[in-house]
Amino acid sequence: MFSGFMTNAWLVGTIVAVVAGAVGFFIVLRGAAFVADAVPQGAFAGAAGASLLGISTLVGLAVAALIGALGIGWLSRHGRRDVATALALVVLLGLGALFLSFSTEYAPEIYALLFGEVLGVSSNEVLPIALLAAVSVAAILALYRPLLLSSVMPELAEARGVRPARVETLFLVVVALATSMTLPVVGALLIFSLMIGPPAAARSVTSKPLPALALSAVIAVVVVWVSIASAYQTNWPVGFFVGALGAVCYAAGRGWAALRGRRPARPRAWRGAGEQGVTAANVRV
Repeated sequence: MFSGFMTNAWLVGTIVAVVAGAVGFFIVLRGAAFVADAVPQGAFAGAAGASLLGISTLVGLAVAALIGALGIGWLSRHGRRDVATALALVVLLGLGALFLSFSTEYAPEIYALLFGEVLGVSSNEVLPIALLAAVSVAAILALYRPLLLSSVMPELAEARGVRPARVETLFLVVVALATSMTLPVVGALLIFSLMIGPPAAARSVTSKPLPALALSAVIAVVVVWVSIASAYQTNWPVGFFVGALGAVCYAAGRGWAALRGRRPARPRAWRGAGEQGVTAANVRV
């Protein structure tokens, strides 16, 4: 289980889990779960087009995810975000269906992109995924303060010089990058469970931003590790275990919150200097 081709599975699975947990924390905080569902499913169209052209599906994923995320951001400025997200998803899924209608030669590869195939990750995919992960984590760190403030107190953030449209666009780009690297591992249909379940569970346990962010990544890593081990032993799709364990983690987090008699609170990022060093006065974008 810990040798041969499984080495890539453990390495890539861990990288994916850390990024999904970090990005997912802000997805949950901003109430953008629909976006986390729509972008990977729309990116599937890029993978289908890339397979048809005979180029790397990772390139197709990145291009389609970026186009979808930027499209959602642009349309959201002129209307409701849920409507913009739905429109972008419909267009990209339509393109994906068109690309698939031209050829069925790549059906196994497309199936893997839909449902995940972490046990089939090749060595030449590790470096691109690691690079995308590094960029995603660096972007989250760079955007942490303005993203946190605009998520919990958008009016105050705007009054202090944070530009909501720019922050939203940059965040959507990060979601697109995270999608590109995580989709081949957990699949388009279940990627959002890894970006929603662990972060939501973490927020049920603590309302402090940095501890919740770290706990989200830890829970995501545990979910992926258990999923990989279970998929290896049972030969069942890893996506099934990711989805099921993500739901279990969220239920456990809500149960913990209920036992402690509280609801998930907004991060206390705006109180004076704050425990995490986030102040309204020093946030600029």
